[in-house]
Amino acid sequence: MHFMLDIKSVSYPTRIPFRISRSSVKAVHVVQLSIDDGLCIGRGECRPYPRYNQSPESVIAELESVRALVGSGNIKGALIALENCGAARNALEAAWVDFQAKQAGGTAAMVLDVAPPKTRETAFTLSWGSVEEMATAAKAAVQYPWLKIKIGAGGLPQALAVAKARPDAKLIIDANEALDEASLPAFLEGLSGLNIALIEQPLPAGHTANLPRTDLIICADEGLHAQSDLPRLWAQGYRAVNVKLDKCGGPNAARDLILAAKAMGFTVMAGCMVGSSLAMAPMVTLESLCDVIDLDGALLLAEDIENGLIYEGSLLHPPKANLWG
Repeated sequence: MHFMLDIKSVSYPTRIPFRISRSSVKAVHVVQLSIDDGLCIGRGECRPYPRYNQSPESVIAELESVRALVGSGNIKGALIALENCGAARNALEAAWVDFQAKQAGGTAAMVLDVAPPKTRETAFTLSWGSVEEMATAAKAAVQYPWLKIKIGAGGLPQALAVAKARPDAKLIIDANEALDEASLPAFLEGLSGLNIALIEQPLPAGHTANLPRTDLIICADEGLHAQSDLPRLWAQGYRAVNVKLDKCGGPNAARDLILAAKAMGFTVMAGCMVGSSLAMAPMVTLESLCDVIDLDGALLLAEDIENGLIYEGSLLHPPKANLWG
């Protein structure tokens, strides 16, 4: 079997500037890939992420390095060659799963050996802003029972303001590594009694100290890439993990990571980078394995890819075959 490989960089403007503790963007730059044998086409998308020293140019170069392997039909060899290239590997593996599903006349869920995906409730993300801006945004997002709050250092007032504005909402507080060990205990104490589902990556990935004792569930994001990270995270006190395709390297890798995390007792959140529905679809297909769904990336864009996912308020529907899987 021989494949044609098409790789392209695409930019999507965001609906509003998307701000987290370390950056603010008005557009996201993704890499989309397709493999084509002349009869079927499989597609994938990844988001090169500066936090992991990635750019569209670097990811495209990684994918170009395996063009000959893909062209000769050696997809397995290409994926092995991209083992340490999370985003690039994800784009190729997602396209390969999509291709296999279409070639077999089946579904990606069958290829991945998981239950068919069902409609699920997704969290909705509020960008980091002033206390007033975030409270207003929380009230405007009344159709979302789950809110993810992006904060920076000193972000307790924003978290408290959102909790006051939306006492009905379950909150995920995401610091994106912005807090420090000295301030974390007081930050956690300040959230006591609120409807907090998870505290996500409060400290920089790779920190060596254990987390302070708390009744809140602390979730690793930037600190989790592979199954080998799980024992360390558990020992440090993390009890939840955010699994993202671009970190672990694709839908098969994500499935295996989720299963390993669940076996250890972690709560698992299905997460995403900001990207089009094509990037969300593989993780939506793994929803049956996950406890919390945070797959609103396409909602944050001003425009989406053709045949995108259907969102009805907080309800996210499974992808149709003309998108992925």
